[in-house]
Amino acid sequence: MVILVTGGSGSGKSAFAENCVVSLGEQKRIYIATMYPYDEESRKRVARHRKMRAGKGFETVECYTGLSRAEASEGCTVLLECMSNLVANEIFQEEGAGEHALEEIKKGILGLKNRAANLVIVTNEIFSEAAVYQGEMKTYLECLGKINQFLAEEADQVVEVVYGIPVYHKS
Repeated sequence: MVILVTGGSGSGKSAFAENCVVSLGEQKRIYIATMYPYDEESRKRVARHRKMRAGKGFETVECYTGLSRAEASEGCTVLLECMSNLVANEIFQEEGAGEHALEEIKKGILGLKNRAANLVIVTNEIFSEAAVYQGEMKTYLECLGKINQFLAEEADQVVEVVYGIPVYHKS
């Protein structure tokens, strides 16, 4: 089962995704963390997410780039959070895939999908604003948009969390 969870910042998508994983059974739970803790704010966010997961049986795997190399055992349940961070890391970090980010991420997703019994992926909905972007931001948004479309295609369920309320677009 592949579940794509999307929503805006602070929408409750992380809590919803964690609850999805818990509801999927007792198999091994792996949390693939993609946020690179580069400043105090990001370190606080990582700490908050660790606190949210406490006691839920997750094994955390930090994976900032190279998703296809992330360890996930056969038959486990994986929570990958968050795709928007992974895309940024692949495009902008020195060890990332750069212009090949789209292909690298797709390869990683398909590998996880083949190994895991369940895969829950969190991504951000950042395409509603009317702003026009150029340069690196435009490149990032285009890649994230393509990845999100790919994920929605691969997913059995697509859920948007709005104000803590799940809205099912595909189930």
